[in-house]
Amino acid sequence: MTQASYPDLNGASVFITGGGSGIGAALTEGFLRQGARVAFVGRSDATEFVEQMAAETGNRPLFIQCDITDIPALKAAMEQASTANGPIRALVNNAANDQRHTTEEVDESFWDWMMAINLKAYFFACQAVMPGMQALGGGAIINFSSTSYMMGNAGYPLYTTANSGINGMTRSLAREFGPDKIRVNALAPGWVLTEKQLEMWADPDALAAHMDKQCLKEHLHPDDIVGATLFLASDASRMMTGQAMVVDGGVAVTG
Repeated sequence: MTQASYPDLNGASVFITGGGSGIGAALTEGFLRQGARVAFVGRSDATEFVEQMAAETGNRPLFIQCDITDIPALKAAMEQASTANGPIRALVNNAANDQRHTTEEVDESFWDWMMAINLKAYFFACQAVMPGMQALGGGAIINFSSTSYMMGNAGYPLYTTANSGINGMTRSLAREFGPDKIRVNALAPGWVLTEKQLEMWADPDALAAHMDKQCLKEHLHPDDIVGATLFLASDASRMMTGQAMVVDGGVAVTG
């Protein structure tokens, strides 16, 4: 897929959570092809992916193995990335877990785990990156949400709760750090057919029902989310903050 070129991203220090698989892997590649200095974290070993990206893009990302629910480890990874690549200019909070569950089966332990992955880590990553962005004179944060909370989807109430929280957090941080020229936006993808989605939930009936809701009659794939992310990270969107950009093929229409 052809992407626009953003010269200001060339050489920029970018940090991505969950950047070794799914949408995150597409984001890592997208930023590498812009010439950015990319660091990413993930729970699973991504050495093979790093080598693939280095060979295909000529730009080697820095992989730091990390569970984002371990906040001290996440902060240490961000510090390591800043030391290696320079102060983080663009933070992409992408990692999430949309494990299916019913309201009845939720206990406190599961609540805490889902919030730790889908909301808590986002906040503390934002908190950790602020001083460096203030010193740089600005920066961009992209917090991944999803359209699931907009649609009021059933089947994962804690995930939709966290997604809604991400939107509120994004607006508040945009207001608080706007004077520092730090832009904070949310990006809400629709149903993106990653390998995980195809393996676990994308049966023919569900895919057909979802397609009926879309204005654009093509299923979304990870590459479809890259362009919007690059735009929000770049100076092309320099006067956009506190917004939630939707990329879903036209399911969550407004107006």
